[in-house]
Amino acid sequence: MTNTGQKDLKNMSKTINTQNNTGNRTSRRKGILFILLAAFFFSLMSVFVRLSGDVPTMQKAFFRNIVAAFVAVAILLRSKTKISLKKENLPPLLLRSIFGTIGILANFWAVDNLGIADANMLNKLSPFFAILMSIFILGEKPNRIEWLSVFLAFIGAAFVAKPSAGIISLPALVGILGGFTAGTAYTFVRKAGLQGVKGPIVVAFFSTFSTLVLLPNLLLNYTPMRAQQLFFLILAGCSAAGGQLSITAAYQHAPARDISVFDYSQVVYAAVFGIVLFGEFPDVWSIIGYVIIIGTAFAKWYLLTQRS
Repeated sequence: MTNTGQKDLKNMSKTINTQNNTGNRTSRRKGILFILLAAFFFSLMSVFVRLSGDVPTMQKAFFRNIVAAFVAVAILLRSKTKISLKKENLPPLLLRSIFGTIGILANFWAVDNLGIADANMLNKLSPFFAILMSIFILGEKPNRIEWLSVFLAFIGAAFVAKPSAGIISLPALVGILGGFTAGTAYTFVRKAGLQGVKGPIVVAFFSTFSTLVLLPNLLLNYTPMRAQQLFFLILAGCSAAGGQLSITAAYQHAPARDISVFDYSQVVYAAVFGIVLFGEFPDVWSIIGYVIIIGTAFAKWYLLTQRS
């Protein structure tokens, strides 16, 4: 081969590598933006759930899912996305739905029996578990920087939540289960995405599955609601749909090890809503936690852009 031919091959190889790196960087940025949006929607959902008042937890969970199911199906039909599932797509969809439903119930139960602060802190273990389960389910191995970023974000969440001695109680163990199942569910979301399953299909499948699972309890133990309570639960369901669509898109664009740390932004959103709507001002420990979380997110973003 002539020198000119070798130079052409080298230039072609550089061009291909540049295009791949640009594509990976763009996909990662989209994943981060989507997970930030998901955190906003889920924190908004928590606000509406709280505003709904003394409705039983299982009933709140049902309305959270049935509204999300209608929204997801409507988006699916409007987008005219071809609903075509292969045999190999069903296991990740079913496992995402099973783990996701358990995660919702465990988190709601923990909130009722443990306290909002401790329960939310334990639920923020989900990004850590997403990275852990990605090793076994997807074969994606995080590096030391990625492990450190998640660890620091978790420390920040602990400062915000200030867990009590009851952290090792049964409700706390259920809260940990909620974090584990949610993180595992997100991993199966990415697995389904890598197999070509569209985001709206994943959300519609999960929302419909969880609604059907919760329906018997609603029929047997329904508690009448005021119009205002129903309105807030509908808004909670719409917010949940937005969160599910966003987080599904996030994990389909990028692996958990690259974006899961940004899920901790939900703590910041919740703090803003708490101040504006409920007059709950963070103490010094919470502020330290916010600084750690935001600082970790920006540091990781910087390292990711430098590495690319």
